[in-house]
Amino acid sequence: MVLSAFDLFSVGIGPSSSHTVGPMRAARRFVVGLDADGLLSAVARVRVELFGSLGATGHGHGSEKAVVLGLEGAEPETVDTATADERAARVRSEAAITLLGTRRIGFAEDDLVMHRRRSLPAHPNGMGFAAWDASGALVRERVFYSVGGGFVVDEDAVGADRVVVRESAVPFPFTTGAELLRHCADSGLSISDVMLANERVWRSEEEIRSGLLALWHTMQECVRAGCTTTETTLPGGLRVPRRAPKLFAALAAEHEAGEDNPTEWVNLFALAVNEENASGGRIVTAPTNGAAGIVPAVLHYYERFVPGADDDGVVRFLLAAAAVGILFKENASISGAEVGCQGEVGSACSMAAGGLCEVLGGTPGQVENAAEIGIEHNLGLTCDPVGGLVQIPCIERNAIASNTAVNAARMALRGDGVHTVSLDKAIKTMRETGADMKVKYKETSRGGLAVNVIEC
Repeated sequence: MVLSAFDLFSVGIGPSSSHTVGPMRAARRFVVGLDADGLLSAVARVRVELFGSLGATGHGHGSEKAVVLGLEGAEPETVDTATADERAARVRSEAAITLLGTRRIGFAEDDLVMHRRRSLPAHPNGMGFAAWDASGALVRERVFYSVGGGFVVDEDAVGADRVVVRESAVPFPFTTGAELLRHCADSGLSISDVMLANERVWRSEEEIRSGLLALWHTMQECVRAGCTTTETTLPGGLRVPRRAPKLFAALAAEHEAGEDNPTEWVNLFALAVNEENASGGRIVTAPTNGAAGIVPAVLHYYERFVPGADDDGVVRFLLAAAAVGILFKENASISGAEVGCQGEVGSACSMAAGGLCEVLGGTPGQVENAAEIGIEHNLGLTCDPVGGLVQIPCIERNAIASNTAVNAARMALRGDGVHTVSLDKAIKTMRETGADMKVKYKETSRGGLAVNVIEC
């Protein structure tokens, strides 16, 4: 498996990469496959079943809406977020759905089932799709797994924990931090340069640059939307107030008075993104939706508070952060349903710390150290969303982790890159900790804050 920066960073829809983006992609893949094989016109009924964490918290994560939109042909990158709720509601009210926008069939309430206590064997986020013709004969049956970050694999994927994205030979293949550092030492290149060389196998340098800057633009638009929205509360029964608009107004006033507190601005940037995500807005998975505020917040910190910050630095930041993210995807998991929030917020904190250290002039050893600090102090972090919503503690957790990433990068720059615990060892520890973690602490809303705070 060879991963690209564009696999770790992609445009999606909130509130969850594994519970919203993944199901939408899986549903669309199912109907596209039927269409490609000339079977769609024969389909008279479709049934979808969501298992494990998807079944347990899918209501709060918009999984049902995502499946409906995916069956109708929508993609996370381009779906109209302003009309998504209305489209899903229409399918429910009419008890009918238009597969891939062309094949209209009945779609009753029991055609989309959420199994709260049943799981499929390969991964906590399992989905079953089945289609029948008018005579009741089975046309096709498929199982998919949403393995984090919007990645979807089918039941034929070994262990359902790897995504074979491409097999192209790259000049600097790496699956561990040690291999990455060895490439840097042998070539004299920085971590972002190593990633750039690998990316050039699939895209021109201009395409890489423009693609990464387009992701940065989406991040900026997300922050802007979160800061300027007129909505006062987030959707769902918790009625969580939006804080970003008021905080933005306060910090803007302080800025006009000649006062700027970087910590509070970083908090703002993260809150803005994650409030947009919780509202079903458009975000960049970085590497997941639940942790989508951290990389943008630290990038905004770089742009606002680092002298000489420019687009070249943004590109280098994202390339270095992606290199770190690949290590987590290769050797552990970025799925909260698999390893808890350490795999989401922890990996994002590590990625952002590495990216910032890179653009602050860190050596490869210092960048690896920054990434290690970022994950080491998120080890054991549970995924326990209150009410199954990506709101409490998720939104604040992104803000805290964003400032941790900044601190980790600054701390690493004060050292020489030599440290006792390697990034590889920290990632291995994260994987083992996730394996030991009880299921109730892994995005099921059956443990932690989720059972000690009552949704009302």
